[in-house]
Amino acid sequence: MAPNLFGISFGVAGLAQAWTAAHNVAHAPEWPGIVLWWGAGLLWLLTLVAYAVNVASRGSLGKEFTHPVTGPFISLVPIVPMLIGVALRPYADTAGKCLYLVAFVVTVVLGGLLTGAWIRVDMKLVDWHPAYFLPTVAGGLLAAGGAASFGWVRLSELMFGFGFICWVVLGSILLLRLFTQPALPNRLLPVIAIELAPPVVAGNVWFAMNGGKADFVASGLAGYALLMALVQISMVPAYRTAPFGPPFWAFAFTYVAVATDVIVWLRAEAVGHADVITYVLLALSTLGFAALAARTVKGLVQGTFLPAYPAAR
Repeated sequence: MAPNLFGISFGVAGLAQAWTAAHNVAHAPEWPGIVLWWGAGLLWLLTLVAYAVNVASRGSLGKEFTHPVTGPFISLVPIVPMLIGVALRPYADTAGKCLYLVAFVVTVVLGGLLTGAWIRVDMKLVDWHPAYFLPTVAGGLLAAGGAASFGWVRLSELMFGFGFICWVVLGSILLLRLFTQPALPNRLLPVIAIELAPPVVAGNVWFAMNGGKADFVASGLAGYALLMALVQISMVPAYRTAPFGPPFWAFAFTYVAVATDVIVWLRAEAVGHADVITYVLLALSTLGFAALAARTVKGLVQGTFLPAYPAAR
């Protein structure tokens, strides 16, 4: 059992964020977001228990961090509850803050430990893939968005810098790997979807930090997101060659984050018929998520969803 299974609860949290954002800016129903947040929390807890039991039985906790394929996904263990803590803010502010802060500290510490492990371990450039964005880029930017939601301005600025600079550094390495090294194995191709995540997540966070105003920074992030969206379109034939498995959940959070970014942009620019477009985006996101979930259940029943991964080093 690999830690990339936490991508499922991460994806559910992403869809919950989209519905919550739509409720806040377009008065969409509140209940889908609440149900999805509960679902994300339950899936995270079940995955954590199953993963902990599996790792304990194999005695491989130390090796999990340096696994070249699945190691970076360990960062989702604290990131998901950090998002849930932010979602609790309107209903249980103190509990939300406590959950956010505990998960925030673990996210930052774990990001540092994983970065240090990547420096120490004898890794080759060909081992890298876009999931290496998760520990520090996703962790830092999502922590910034959470801090902004709680009104902690300086912390949000600090963590935006944390995530943004890590994106610049790691993005250079990852694009060099994708441009110059052999293609990723077919089963890992879906993680290329994560290349689209940093600009849209940063865009969502920037809107949370500046009060939802369209400015130079938001426009610049949207411009890079446009390029990465076009790359995703060009990747469709390659994605179709990949066997279905946990890496496909990379599409969930990333693509829903795009929808969330567009929803916020519609309000920032006062676009006509914004409510209609918002509901279309929510419908497409929810249907896509349902299709992904149905395919996952089918794979679990048939025993094809959890392939054997290379042993950790």
